[in-house]
Amino acid sequence: MSIQATAPVTQEGRAQLGSQLRAARTKAKISLRELSRRVGISASFMSQVELGRAVPSIGTLYTIVSELGLSLDTLMSGEHSAPAPEGNGATVDSTASELAGLSVFAPSAGTAIPGIQRAGDRPEINMGGVRWERLTERADPLVEFLRVTYAPGSESCAADALMRHPGWEYIHILSGRLNVQVAFDSDVLGPGDSMNFDSNVPHRLSNTSGEDCVAIWAVVGRQGFAHPLDLARAGQGSNGEDSATTEHSHS
Repeated sequence: MSIQATAPVTQEGRAQLGSQLRAARTKAKISLRELSRRVGISASFMSQVELGRAVPSIGTLYTIVSELGLSLDTLMSGEHSAPAPEGNGATVDSTASELAGLSVFAPSAGTAIPGIQRAGDRPEINMGGVRWERLTERADPLVEFLRVTYAPGSESCAADALMRHPGWEYIHILSGRLNVQVAFDSDVLGPGDSMNFDSNVPHRLSNTSGEDCVAIWAVVGRQGFAHPLDLARAGQGSNGEDSATTEHSHS
């Protein structure tokens, strides 16, 4: 079950989100107090989030997710991802058929080709006037590929609390206008505009217009930069599946 559009205002949605975050924190062996310190919130508030009694802001959720080695993909699918292996610069020889052998690249039910997702099957999160719709058929360890809608008046974080997280973001605006601040620089994106930036740099996104802003979004490197096959194996292992595949030599 995914976190649907009404999740932030329903007890079921809050409980589901809190349960996922608590399970990921426990798996990562991080104490509630330590996670709260890293995120910059009180331990009591973090506890309320895990109990489903409070919902964090968009920026705070991003920070929590990053500290736990998760992604929006995994929250939408209800999965708990394993931390990505650290990239060491080595090259691994792999083939498309070997990648397809991993569950994350396998065909979904009712489709003959791996990776197809029907329009009506997109899992989503709706929080604070921002809706994220996952465009990959399942949680992908390589990229967060999303359709994001910022409603009028919505923002990724408060103006005095810019967000930052691992990865690199790519944005293409389909409709509407989006205010973007990266560090001390600001600009406005309109239909057809695109940009990319280092997500580790403090940034903020907001819609001050009177219409929805709809964009296609990709975030890479949220779980670290490593070889695609290693990342796929890590993602598969988190689902409790057999991660054994043909051995590959590093050169």
